[in-house]
Amino acid sequence: MTSAPIDTTTTAPVAIVGAGPAGLMLAHRLGRVGIECVNIDIRTREEIETTHRAGIIEAVAAQDLVDTGVSDRILRDGHEHPGVDLRFGGQSHRIDFQEHVGASVWLYPQTDVFIDLADARARDGGTVHFGVTDTEVGDVITEQPYMRFTAADGARHEVRAQFLVGADGSRSVCRDLVPEGERTQYFREYPFAWFGFMTQAPQSAPELVYTHSPHGFALLSQRTDTVQRMYFQCDPEESVDAWSDERIWEKMQQIVAGPDGFTCQEGPVLEKTVLRFRSFVQQPMRYGTLLLAGDAAHTVPPTGARGLNLALHDVKVLAGVLQRAVGSEGESALADYEPGALERVWRAQNFSYWMTQMLHAAPGASDFDLRRQMGELDNVVATRAGRTYLAEQYTGWPSDER
Repeated sequence: MTSAPIDTTTTAPVAIVGAGPAGLMLAHRLGRVGIECVNIDIRTREEIETTHRAGIIEAVAAQDLVDTGVSDRILRDGHEHPGVDLRFGGQSHRIDFQEHVGASVWLYPQTDVFIDLADARARDGGTVHFGVTDTEVGDVITEQPYMRFTAADGARHEVRAQFLVGADGSRSVCRDLVPEGERTQYFREYPFAWFGFMTQAPQSAPELVYTHSPHGFALLSQRTDTVQRMYFQCDPEESVDAWSDERIWEKMQQIVAGPDGFTCQEGPVLEKTVLRFRSFVQQPMRYGTLLLAGDAAHTVPPTGARGLNLALHDVKVLAGVLQRAVGSEGESALADYEPGALERVWRAQNFSYWMTQMLHAAPGASDFDLRRQMGELDNVVATRAGRTYLAEQYTGWPSDER
């Protein structure tokens, strides 16, 4: 909290705490129907642009970026993936998404989604404050909630709005505005993490390769023809400094090795990090005039590539609800948000958990555990029902848009 005087007080129909992809996409959708929004974010635009995040985008979400006028760059610079490989027992098994559900996904980093949205807000005259400090939010059970902040130029602002949206990520301050006695938090911490690294190397495969082996899990993902993103299973407390390039590649080759002779294409490691795994949902997603979206309301392990897609679906539902709420229906329209978003949230939690437990070797796993996982993977790749289930879950559930 700060006692600094307010330099500027303004009003807007919607105030959004957060200017990542979820917050900016919501502002963009509302701006298209003439509803003014103000976004704030404690990170600078440069910080967000230079934080590399993976990105598998559902076909519907990719088309939304184009159809809503954000940008068609995903169609030019992104890569359509009509399938994925599950690799186990030293053999690769391709799941053809097009054959089973008639859909694809797009490999397009979350960083690029952010850049497209930030450029679109600037192009359209949207109000976005990056690099703010001393953020305060409150009065969410009144008809005029507020957010206060100090802008990058040192000016202190207050924005009074009809509705406040918390799209401020997994360390959300907005979610704490829901009183402890009126919220339920569902949480699971996983006993493993991902060691992620970028490498300057040719592609090892044209599509993602999810690998299960007695030596743990690995994921091969692509970025460009010459830069790739890869991951392997590690302890959550692992130190990146303990891993030389040589040791990283030795581990990766050990995991993917098999009788088919498959190997990773190696190159210099450009950056490395440890990604912890958590599943989290907070309910309710709406409290008074406050609505939570994206990672502020829920997080999933990255195994199922649901996180960004789930956030974009949240704000797609929320944009329609807020359009009605700002219009003739008023606050009563907000009651439709959580039911419209929550079913997909728990479906995504289930799929992400299922993929995670099927592919990772839990600490202390027995021979029975590993062989049971092999049986589960065999059921997925060897039966049409199994392949269809994975394809439908991975590409996004059937919708009116498909």
